[in-house]
Amino acid sequence: MNAINITAFSDADSLRVSQVPIPVPKANEVLVRNYAIGVNFVDTQHHKGKPYPVKLPLIPGIEAAGEVVALGQKVTNVSKGQRIAIAGQMVGIYAEYCVCPEDVVIPLPDEISYEQAASVLLQGMTAHALSHEAYAIQARDTVLIQAAAGGVGLLLTQMAKMRGAKVIGTCSTSEKAMKIRAVGGDDIILYTKNDVVKEVLQLTDGAGVHAVFDGVGKTTFDAGLEVLRAKGSMVIYGLTSGNIPSFDINRLSGITGNSGRGCLSVMWASLSIYNAYQEDRLKRAQTVLGWVKEGLLTINISDQFSLDQASKAHHFLESRQAIGKVLLIP
Repeated sequence: MNAINITAFSDADSLRVSQVPIPVPKANEVLVRNYAIGVNFVDTQHHKGKPYPVKLPLIPGIEAAGEVVALGQKVTNVSKGQRIAIAGQMVGIYAEYCVCPEDVVIPLPDEISYEQAASVLLQGMTAHALSHEAYAIQARDTVLIQAAAGGVGLLLTQMAKMRGAKVIGTCSTSEKAMKIRAVGGDDIILYTKNDVVKEVLQLTDGAGVHAVFDGVGKTTFDAGLEVLRAKGSMVIYGLTSGNIPSFDINRLSGITGNSGRGCLSVMWASLSIYNAYQEDRLKRAQTVLGWVKEGLLTINISDQFSLDQASKAHHFLESRQAIGKVLLIP
């Protein structure tokens, strides 16, 4: 079968299709024919080998949708021919076929296409965990979403609006700003042209925001702390710009820095923890897919590439050109 098989850490140019054997499912595994593969920023970090360590050789990818074509001998809850998705599992996904444990399979309703599933599940479940658990957004909250035109950002904006919040989003271009507004964003700040801290404080009459959702990390962390109101929360869920430097915890107190805007909290939110149990994973997936079916959640597919264009897809994502989800079609 065709697959992207990484044997040495390198840049995106090293991503090339090679021929590898079709995997054979073990007793509790299923063999899946992938029809749509979600490209995520963490995939670009895996082929570089940093900041997250991975073992080589590696067929990258953590998200796909397809059809079950073979079953292990002890599989009981999945059927051959069933339409399913995989989200958040490193099971050799940048390939025509992959195997995965039956207990991580997410069934797909007939109304959801493979492309929709691979575009919404991982980032949609992430956005759901951020907005409903990491910081449970309340009606009339004001929240700041960094990089709001990204895959998570656009879905998180919609979920924040569903929960009754005012959304301030940041992005780099006017084109991205239009996308954020199209899904309900209230105020958009172009961080390439404006001072984010100054703009947020003006928009909130100096009070700051109830919560900041940040998947960027290094370059946005300080600004996020500066715009939190008293008892505000910053939720970190990614590091696309690099690791956050160590910081003085006294900055959360209000004693140093912004007096009167203390009692702050900072947390790292990981979907793998929120979805540690299949019961939680299925419930969250069903919620997200249900919103798509009902037309309550808009999916934004930025672009689609063939599997042999994986290098081009990664360059596209790393260059910040994507507005929404990037897919590979094997």
